[in-house]
Amino acid sequence: MADVPSQDLRRTMRDPTAFEVFYRRHAERVSRFVARRMTDPHTVDGLTTEVFLAAIDTAATYRPDRGSEEAWLFGIARNVVASEQRRAAKELHKNARAAGRRTLDADDITRLEERVDAERAARPLLTAIAGLPGSLRAVAELVDVDGLSVTDAATALRIRVSTARVRLHRARRRLLADPAGLPESVLEGSS
Repeated sequence: MADVPSQDLRRTMRDPTAFEVFYRRHAERVSRFVARRMTDPHTVDGLTTEVFLAAIDTAATYRPDRGSEEAWLFGIARNVVASEQRRAAKELHKNARAAGRRTLDADDITRLEERVDAERAARPLLTAIAGLPGSLRAVAELVDVDGLSVTDAATALRIRVSTARVRLHRARRRLLADPAGLPESVLEGSS
């Protein structure tokens, strides 16, 4: 029975009221995850929406025995952000706003700008983490920046927990070996 998708989650994605509860429970953390990786409020808003649309489309893939709903959702968010980063790299000079996206009003833009500004403090750490090899960077971002447990990060990355622990240890060791770019708060927390 462990291979059967969660019927509750599939029902949640089809029921507008239940989906609204699911969305409200997870939207803030997903939006923060995206805001840490994007600087444009419109992009943050659009990608956050894409994460939840992808969750609706892929609800049948959720397996409770592999991790929490949140870990599954962060895995989707990571894929959505990575896809956007690849697209942006290919179309650096294009304005790629999706057709049909509602226009943000001033309050929406202000709220998203505040969120991006609030995440600005994490930028030096993200810059240092960006210098890590991809496999180490992914675990360090999910655990040290986004606050996921090692188990949930492993689920989001589809790797074993022991592999995630090793990668996190290696990432932290590399970051501390060259502390020049790290904020004081990170250095104080490591001693």
